[in-house]
Amino acid sequence: MRFRHAVKLTIDEFSSVFKSLLYRLITAVVFFSLSYVIIHLGLATIVNSAELAELKTLCSGFLRSLFGGNYQALQAFPEQFHAAARAFWHLLGANVGSIVGALIGVCAMYLLLRYFDGLAQFALGGTVNDRMSMNAKTSFSASYFRRIGQASLYQLVYVPLTFVYDIASVLACVLLMFYIPSLFTAWNLFSVLVSLSLSLTLILCTQALKLAFVSAWLPAMIAGGKSVGKALKETAHCKKSFGKRFAAFLSANYLIAVVNVGFGIFTLGSALLITVPLSYFFLIVLQFVNYYHDAGKKYFISRTEIAGGEAPETLNLN
Repeated sequence: MRFRHAVKLTIDEFSSVFKSLLYRLITAVVFFSLSYVIIHLGLATIVNSAELAELKTLCSGFLRSLFGGNYQALQAFPEQFHAAARAFWHLLGANVGSIVGALIGVCAMYLLLRYFDGLAQFALGGTVNDRMSMNAKTSFSASYFRRIGQASLYQLVYVPLTFVYDIASVLACVLLMFYIPSLFTAWNLFSVLVSLSLSLTLILCTQALKLAFVSAWLPAMIAGGKSVGKALKETAHCKKSFGKRFAAFLSANYLIAVVNVGFGIFTLGSALLITVPLSYFFLIVLQFVNYYHDAGKKYFISRTEIAGGEAPETLNLN
């Protein structure tokens, strides 16, 4: 029921996706351009090195052998890769200062990008709450500037916390992806597919777990009117319907992955301009739907239909 209501509200507020898309594109272009400059200035020696070129050649050869069925080349790949990796590691050791400086700069740009993207998500959360609580249509820009102070405080806490969690999740996924094939007698297509499947499952589950834990944080600030600290404390102690929230976000993550990959392939990537921001928006709507249900609040699904607290009911407007 929660999932179905979130889908319906997302479709009904679809225009909000386009209003935030331009904002995201502008911020992405600015911060990726700055990141490119930082990487180019700090890592020019490494980027143009023969050691990195050798690694690229080995990886492209691995993919060709994998999909071409050349299993003899696949068996020789680990030894060749380890030798190239050792040479590349020595190169990195000789350029530690440049790497650290570039890494700090790129991380700073990434955190700033997430911060400004988060301001847009907070604004979208405001439009969703106005729609659910009052059946009101609030523009993205009006919600953005009205809540920018509250959103800034939220992002200053949310971005560092989730950044650490996401880094740990990605590292665990990468380690699992390279560990699983080592359990087989040789690297082959089956072992690689098993590795990719389990790694994808891990990253989707960890993201669903994160969303299940923090799903009440943003709605508690916007719908509940609480401060950053009180809203965080509330979501940390919110154990009600945790299983339902986790199942809903896990299902949403799989649906988002299938939709984005499918539309990305069949439209040569053009549909991602819509499906990616729509995916973020759906997760925001799902957070508010879960919050309203867990808090026992009623909300508008449509102009004449109300849900939450009790079973959905229909208003008689005649």
